[in-house]
Amino acid sequence: MVGTDTSDDAAVWRLDGDRLLVNSTDFFAPIVDDARTWGRIAAANAASDIYAMGASPLFALNLAAWPREVLPLDLLGEVLAGGADAAADGGWVVAGGHTIDAPEPLYGMSVTGTIEAAGGETGLLTNAGGQPGQALVLTKPLGTGLLATALKRSGPETTEPGGDLHSAYAAGVAEMCRLNDAAAAAAISARATAATDVTGFGLLGHLAELAAASEASAVVDAGAVPLLPDVTELATGGFVPGGTGRNLDHLVERLDGDDELTRTVLGDPQTSGGLLFSCDPARAHHAVRELSDSGHDAAVIGELVDGLPGTITIAGAVVGDAGPSSD
Repeated sequence: MVGTDTSDDAAVWRLDGDRLLVNSTDFFAPIVDDARTWGRIAAANAASDIYAMGASPLFALNLAAWPREVLPLDLLGEVLAGGADAAADGGWVVAGGHTIDAPEPLYGMSVTGTIEAAGGETGLLTNAGGQPGQALVLTKPLGTGLLATALKRSGPETTEPGGDLHSAYAAGVAEMCRLNDAAAAAAISARATAATDVTGFGLLGHLAELAAASEASAVVDAGAVPLLPDVTELATGGFVPGGTGRNLDHLVERLDGDDELTRTVLGDPQTSGGLLFSCDPARAHHAVRELSDSGHDAAVIGELVDGLPGTITIAGAVVGDAGPSSD
């Protein structure tokens, strides 16, 4: 039912009249120092593709590469334990997996989920169902790429720029560990017709894919986009990951918006980012209120409009946001 045609988040296969099978995989190198936290983030990130399709994760297989002559296997055990923690939180089973020797550590999961399709009706969400006039909802704040880059380039005692960098990064880690199950439930409740998750291509890249697949254009209200603490200061200070430039270069002919800081923040590559979905405006605002009540820093950030498919107009500029507490 869903393959590679629109660069969607997962493959979808109809098992029978009542069930759809959804599968995706993702893995990456360490992005935090703590092994167990890395495992949790990687698992949450892999499951995010399943949630973005409106599915519930059923089981997963671990995927790991490990330099066993350099790093102890006990450390790999901590990574796998972190993945198991995320699975326990989300109610899916880790049913095994595969590990290879490699020069650098990598970890993630292949996750399989299901969607009930009784009576021929499905709750399937793809990136191709958006409609002009719908509002766009983002369920997590942006900035994990900027925060990670700043921490890598700074010493352990660094508190500048932008205040307490380590406190800001703790808020980013909390968001990366957050599953997108509540966000998916909110999208389904709001009768969203299109959804994707925001990861390595940044908000702008994933929105461009959704708009192109939906044969629509998009307008982003940059001032409404939720941000993690200090990310505008970090972007101004030059703590910009290399992926940001590649993301923006890919969109150069499809993006209307001249504010460099805004483009940099909205193009920031995310790890285990939130969902981006489109739905009726009134339902969008209701969904944001519900998500905010459950601790999500969610917002209506723009709309889909008639226009050249896949193009984006940025209105206004990003503003600093204290973001939610990391507690």
